[in-house]
Amino acid sequence: MTDSQAALSFRLAYVPGATPAKWVRIWNERMPGVPLTLVAVPAADAVGALRDGDVDAGLVRLPVDRTVLSAIPLYTETTVVVVPKDHLVAAAEEITLADIADEIVLHPLDDTLGTPGWEPAPGRPALERPATTADAVELVAAGIGVLLVPQSLARLHHRKDLTYRPVTDAPQSGVVLSWPEDATTDLVEQFIGIVRGRTVNSSRGRPAAAAAQQGRGAGDGRGAAAGSGGGRQGGRRSGGASAKASPKPSAKSGGRAGAKGSRGASGGSGGSGGAKGTGRGKRGRR
Repeated sequence: MTDSQAALSFRLAYVPGATPAKWVRIWNERMPGVPLTLVAVPAADAVGALRDGDVDAGLVRLPVDRTVLSAIPLYTETTVVVVPKDHLVAAAEEITLADIADEIVLHPLDDTLGTPGWEPAPGRPALERPATTADAVELVAAGIGVLLVPQSLARLHHRKDLTYRPVTDAPQSGVVLSWPEDATTDLVEQFIGIVRGRTVNSSRGRPAAAAAQQGRGAGDGRGAAAGSGGGRQGGRRSGGASAKASPKPSAKSGGRAGAKGSRGASGGSGGSGGAKGTGRGKRGRR
């Protein structure tokens, strides 16, 4: 891969639970010549990947280091408690932390809510912290404790024998689009525009690569339009000249056809009208 080819690519990190599919689809529609590569990263490694330049931008969870990273808030997730389906909590539509005060609350090492730092910490602590959220889910299924996670992670690790309920007074997890502040490239601006819902015709955040790409296509279109425009002008001149050259009806109809063609929505139609006007005018002169 050449340097120019490498430059025309975009690497987007995303943490577990984040769903970039919609924005990736829009990117592929608007930027077919600039491939977008998705890079799955653990939540704890996301900021490092951005800071080290391993990716161009990322869908990550707060907090981020705002001294070196820029961030646009996307949404805040509801926190839920994951419990076995036959747990008492499952009978309620939503709960508070007081409802699980006597439960063992698992705090995996990849926790995204900062639950070990809560004051007071919810529930009772487990003897050991599970290595991952997936491990903690397995422990919940074994009846060893309950787990507090953003709702998207509860869905990601769904099991038929488990369910979850919203916890109304628990801290929540915010998801942001983040990128290195000193690397706000044209492609990053383009992705920001997509995330913010800018239309394809928006002049903001259009990357130079895409603009050049679109420019080539537009140039071809303009070339064709220019050729058609020549036909329109030719139609106007040819049709008009035929009308002046002969007072016979055939010449007049040729002039009118040329003028009418030049006023058409399509450049091709104008050129066609001009051609008709010229041909009829000549026959009128004969």
